[in-house]
Amino acid sequence: MAVDRTLPTQEAEDLIDLTRELAEKELGKRVNEHEVDERYPDGLFALLGRAGLLGLPYPEEHGGGGQPYEVYLQVLEELAIQWAAVAVATSVHTLACYPLHAFGTSAQRERWLPRMLAGEFLGGYSLSEPQAGSDAAALTCKAERVEDGYRISGTKAWITHGGKADFYALFARTAPGTRGISCFLAPGATEGLAFGRPERKMGLNAIPTTSAMWDGAVIDSDRLIGDEGQGLEIAFSALDGGRLGIAACATGLAQAALDTAVAYANERTTFGRKIVDHQGLGFLLADMAAAVDSARATYLDAAHRRDLGRPFSRQASVAKLVATDAAMKVTTDAVQVLGGYGYTRDFPVERYMREAKIMQIFEGTNQIQRLVISRHLVR
Repeated sequence: MAVDRTLPTQEAEDLIDLTRELAEKELGKRVNEHEVDERYPDGLFALLGRAGLLGLPYPEEHGGGGQPYEVYLQVLEELAIQWAAVAVATSVHTLACYPLHAFGTSAQRERWLPRMLAGEFLGGYSLSEPQAGSDAAALTCKAERVEDGYRISGTKAWITHGGKADFYALFARTAPGTRGISCFLAPGATEGLAFGRPERKMGLNAIPTTSAMWDGAVIDSDRLIGDEGQGLEIAFSALDGGRLGIAACATGLAQAALDTAVAYANERTTFGRKIVDHQGLGFLLADMAAAVDSARATYLDAAHRRDLGRPFSRQASVAKLVATDAAMKVTTDAVQVLGGYGYTRDFPVERYMREAKIMQIFEGTNQIQRLVISRHLVR
């Protein structure tokens, strides 16, 4: 079911229509086989890049789409309605471009950003480590100054598109303490960089998530983004936008689950009438719809604040919390609506439920979001 959207311009409406058509044609027809087979969708991100969907919130002068964040997020939602893993990977790519856009020099942006925003270079975000997930300040991967640049040593974890990306927004320690973390635009093909086998996940299986082992790999000094010691500022600034991306993906996933449940309830009959006409089930579907609409309104409010240049960090955490909790509830309820069929792989709702769980965890667990929100409230 097409989502009824209120968009700021005719250009934005056309963009959403294009995205919906492309997603239904290119993502919808491939998602089931690729997720079941855990097979990477070769060529798909190049196609999204050619369609202009991999650089939407960035300036046109660097090859971006020049779109407001609230439009970009609705594009993500449309992608997620068809294929959550692809939408999440698109969000991560956008996140990985942010440090260069916001903190890079003019020369760095001119050199790399156009090809990144065009999708010629696909990006990954490399912040987490095996013992430093929510606590980013505890990371231990080191970047040591050497004559030719920086020597990177250590292990990173939970990298979406690990081993597939052309570049990584890499965060590594250049000095002790919280002010000793720096950000690098690290090339994916680097001698001394190796990736672990893809994690065996509950969902989002078509896109690999891996660890990365940096064994004394040397990257050029001009790969430093911002100043030494500015890494945590860059990381946390980027994550506000990344959390909105996940909120939009979660909303799209919940919408897909709702659509499937409504369609099934309109076809399945018990006791001589459609099951949607039974009040108990009708009320359940109504609650699901209310959760989806609330999630969408929440992420759009935060995005609107961002577009106006107003503080939006608390609202980003609220959106991530509300939308991902809603996705978990709505997908679980969709399984319930379908009954025994919902527990089988003949219908996609069991996959939706598995995919929803991780959205409560990555880009900051929902417990971390509650911590962020509460700290804003007492300031």
